[in-house]
Amino acid sequence: MKTTTARSFRTCNVHLEPMDLGQAVAELVDSGPHVGGRAVHLCNAYTLSLTAKDEDYAAVIDRGDLNLTDGMPLAWLGRRLGFPVDPKDRPRGCDVFIETARAGVATGLRHYLYGGTLEVVSRLAAELRELAPGIEIVGVESPPFRPLETSEKDELVQRIKASSADIVWVGLGTPKQDHFVDEYRDQLDATLVAVGAAFDFLTGSKPQAPVWVRRSGLEWVHRLATEPRRLWKRYLVGNTTFVAGAVRTGARVSSR
Repeated sequence: MKTTTARSFRTCNVHLEPMDLGQAVAELVDSGPHVGGRAVHLCNAYTLSLTAKDEDYAAVIDRGDLNLTDGMPLAWLGRRLGFPVDPKDRPRGCDVFIETARAGVATGLRHYLYGGTLEVVSRLAAELRELAPGIEIVGVESPPFRPLETSEKDELVQRIKASSADIVWVGLGTPKQDHFVDEYRDQLDATLVAVGAAFDFLTGSKPQAPVWVRRSGLEWVHRLATEPRRLWKRYLVGNTTFVAGAVRTGARVSSR
């Protein structure tokens, strides 16, 4: 396979950085302290099925500072374009979360958790303290299940700033969490990571697929089997839309 030294590729109207888990963690750990915010998106086939048909959402993702290839189809596509990353070592949201928490202990990385119910986010904080002894969690917040008022947005910005957080982990579900990190990135001196279902997986609120299933690229089958009513459209329709979008827009190596 011919390899490339480029950093990104484009498909479905967005840029993607095909890194392995270790490279992704290094990017996040090295992001703090820094000046200015960064938006990080964990992208999969469902994400790109939405960018392929929604120009506004595509613009949100394309403005991201780092778009990681969480989903196996995206990792395979990057491999076909010459990026030397084993799809089995792709940066899954849960793995990125855990390994960044562990690696950040040595550098004193400060974490803010935003999303889910109060029960879930509190359990998440406890779980992270077990998985990464010494982790510095400076904020734990469950937002209301409605859009924030302008005053509430301002107060949230002030709370995160006061916490001196380096990384804000956002678990609001796709596409809401991607809009969130895009909106707040320029208001905060922190890296905001839209981390998908990692909050639920790490707390056991939703079951993770076995390791061999995740590494085989069949995790979507496991998730569909566990939540068929909620996820059938995402996978059966979304995966088809992603493939169609990738064919229509093409896939090419990018200097972005």
